[in-house]
Amino acid sequence: MADQEVYEFAGFTLDVNERRLANRQEVVAIAPKAHDVLVALVRDAGRLVTKQDLLDRVWPDAHVDEGILSVHISNLRKALDDHDADRRLIETVPRAGYRFLAEVTRRPLRADAYSMRWPVGVLAAQPAVYELVGRGRAHLLTSSVAEVPKAVEAFQAAIALDPTYAAAHAGLARACCAQAELRVVPHDAAYTDARAAALRALAMDDESADAQVALGAVMFLSDWNWTGAERSLERALELDATHTEAYLLYGRLLDALGKFDRALAVKHKALERDPSSALVHLQIAQSFWNQRRYHDVIRWSDRVLELDRRHPLAGEYLASAYWKLGDFDRQMAESLRHAAVHGVPPAVIAELNQVYTDGGRDAMVRWAIAHAGPSGNPVQLAVLHGELGNLDEAFRYLDAAIDRRDPSLVHLAVAPQWDSLRDDARFAACLTRMGLPLSVLRPA
Repeated sequence: MADQEVYEFAGFTLDVNERRLANRQEVVAIAPKAHDVLVALVRDAGRLVTKQDLLDRVWPDAHVDEGILSVHISNLRKALDDHDADRRLIETVPRAGYRFLAEVTRRPLRADAYSMRWPVGVLAAQPAVYELVGRGRAHLLTSSVAEVPKAVEAFQAAIALDPTYAAAHAGLARACCAQAELRVVPHDAAYTDARAAALRALAMDDESADAQVALGAVMFLSDWNWTGAERSLERALELDATHTEAYLLYGRLLDALGKFDRALAVKHKALERDPSSALVHLQIAQSFWNQRRYHDVIRWSDRVLELDRRHPLAGEYLASAYWKLGDFDRQMAESLRHAAVHGVPPAVIAELNQVYTDGGRDAMVRWAIAHAGPSGNPVQLAVLHGELGNLDEAFRYLDAAIDRRDPSLVHLAVAPQWDSLRDDARFAACLTRMGLPLSVLRPA
């Protein structure tokens, strides 16, 4: 039998063998990895433990973002009531690591040391929590602007019922990412919230596929950390080979890196698991869009609209496919139908129709630029100016979008809306800024 390893400090008892922390005789609930961080600090009490040393000790076989340490340290401070500067137990050494300041003594285990009064939060999630998380996922899988706020509300309600349930925090992180992509809220604020929620989920359960997907989404869409995102998503699928969202996000990442066959195969795995999801069908349409297979884009966008006639992104893909096929009349008809479905006033629709009738596609592009104004969406303005051959303006707006880390740029290396800029040397410089491959060949 291993020697008992029990430490006492500031009124607490830490039993390493039993993985138990007690404040006098009451058990204090902390996450498994938080326990391991505390053990590492207590064992080296009084000495600096670097961030890398902590990562190596607590996660010896995994690649983990060091940001997770600050989450665990914050949770430990709450558990240890470590908020008084005069009796601080854990010192943060900026840019270096942490030091455990309390006086620590090693004691033999006493038979009556602990009560088994576990806080409610460490019990299994209540059925209502599971229901709320499932509801949040269902809202997310619609990929609808109207549904994403409902997803956020569902995950927040689940967290209110059980703050220790990792899947609820992970779901909230993915919902925040969806808010950013659909421009429901400013993307920088949304990704800040998403990262915090993902790290909380991993701190509670680093074996959670949901948490790995959430972190992968932030690294992919916000950080443009392609390698880190791939690791997280592959890890998620190791943990749960049935995770629809993991397959979809991994497929999108593979598309962004020009790995088209693998991307489509991965997304079809998501389709096998959720054949009635509009989002799954839409993501397959996106893969065909990146491959310039425009008739397949139309076919799969139509499938999305069969599932959800009002789906906004499906209408955009449908119109864009007709644009790339040179069928501007059908593109315009689809754009006007899309506008009417989503509440654009009839007077504006009539104006659009008249502009197109009088001047064709070029007139519509100029109209869109004029109405967007110089402070409009820089991604949209870059594409529109590129289509008209105004390359200096196009690259000015594209550079601004990269500076803002706009999430819609993740497919810059492959998406056909950027083809008007590809032959300019400045385009390669943009890809280099984002860390995207220069060697991706445009599909036929």
